[in-house]
Amino acid sequence: MSEKLGLMICGHGSRNRAAVRQFATLSERLKERFPDWPVEYGYLEFAEPVIREGLDKLRDSGCTRILAVPGMLFAAGHAKNDIPSVLNTYQAENKGVRIDYGRELAIDTRMVRAAGDRVREALEAAGGDVPMHETLLVVVGRGSSDPDANSNVAKITRLLWEGMGFGWAETAYSGVTFPLVEPALEHAAKLGYRRIVVFPYFLFTGVLVSRIYSFTDEVAERHPGIEFVKAGYLNDHPQVIDTFVERVEEILQGTNVMNCQLCKYREQVLGFEAEIGLRQESHHHHVEGLGSSAECHLCDDICTGACEKQVREGGHHHHHDHAHDHHHGDDHHHHHDHDHSHNHGHHHHPYPHADHPLGPKSMRRT
Repeated sequence: MSEKLGLMICGHGSRNRAAVRQFATLSERLKERFPDWPVEYGYLEFAEPVIREGLDKLRDSGCTRILAVPGMLFAAGHAKNDIPSVLNTYQAENKGVRIDYGRELAIDTRMVRAAGDRVREALEAAGGDVPMHETLLVVVGRGSSDPDANSNVAKITRLLWEGMGFGWAETAYSGVTFPLVEPALEHAAKLGYRRIVVFPYFLFTGVLVSRIYSFTDEVAERHPGIEFVKAGYLNDHPQVIDTFVERVEEILQGTNVMNCQLCKYREQVLGFEAEIGLRQESHHHHVEGLGSSAECHLCDDICTGACEKQVREGGHHHHHDHAHDHHHGDDHHHHHDHDHSHNHGHHHHPYPHADHPLGPKSMRRT
C-alpha cells in the first residue's frame, strides 16, 4: 500500500489572539503550497488546537506518513525538546503512523531578504534624508537559554548590517539572555547616530513585540535628538512561506542540515557544559490546550503591553509569572520577581547568566 503524506505545522501557542490568528493564517498559506496533502497545525501550549489534535486529524484522514515542521525561527528548547517529545510520544502510541521531523527556519537567505524588506518598509515610511551610514540598526531576538539560538540572532544582525550598509548595528533580546532591549537601546543612543531602527526579528505579534516597541518609545523620549524608527515583524512574508516550503522538501529529500555542533545538549558549549545529555522532554503539559481560557483579556487583538504595566506597578498578572525559569514564546515570558508556591513540578536547568547586570532580572529592577 502506498503511503499517504500529510503536513503538520507545530507552533508554540500564545495568549494573544492576534498571534494565534496570524499563525493560523500562515498555515493556510502553506495549504496553498501543498494542495494535494492534508495540512494541519497545532500548538504546544495555551492555544487550540494542540499538536496532538492536528496529528489526530491527519491520521483520521488516512495519512500514514506525517511531515512535521516547527513554526519557529531558531532551534532552542521548543524545537529541540518540546515538539520532538510530543511527536515521539504520539508516534509510539500510533504504530501505523510515521512522523518525520524537519528543522526550524534557521539562518536562510530567504529569511534575511524578508527581514530586509521589513526594515526597508519602515525606513520608507519614516522618510527623511538620513543616510544609511548615519543610521544604526538594532535587531531584537526573542532570547533563549540556548546560546546557539542567541548567536543566530547576532548573525541575522550582521547580515542585515553589511547587506544594507548601516553605519552600525547592535543585537538585543526581549528576555532570558542579555542585553535586554532597554539597556541595548541606551547603549546605542550613545554612539552618535542620527537615526536608530529597531527591528523585532519575530514571526508574529504578541506581548514581547509590544514590549520592544514600548521600550523603544521610552528610550526615544530620553533622547529627543535621535530619530527612532520601529520596523514590523516578519509575519507571513512570501519569503518566510518559501522557507517553510523548503523545510518540508528537505524532509522528503532526506537532507539532514541540523546544526548539532553548537548544541548545548550534545557538545561542550562554553558556559553550558552542565547541560550535556540532559533528558529532552516537553514541559508544557500543564498549559496544553487551555484555549480561550488562557487568552489575555487586558487588551484586544493588538497587544498594548497592559500586562507589562501591571507587573511593573507591582500587580500580579498570574499567567506571566510562574516560578519556573525558562524561555517561552511571544507572550509567555517570565519576570522572576515572584516566587510563587504553585510551581508546576517541572524544572529547567538554570540559565548561567540570570543575574547579569544587563540581563533577565535587570529590566524589572527599574
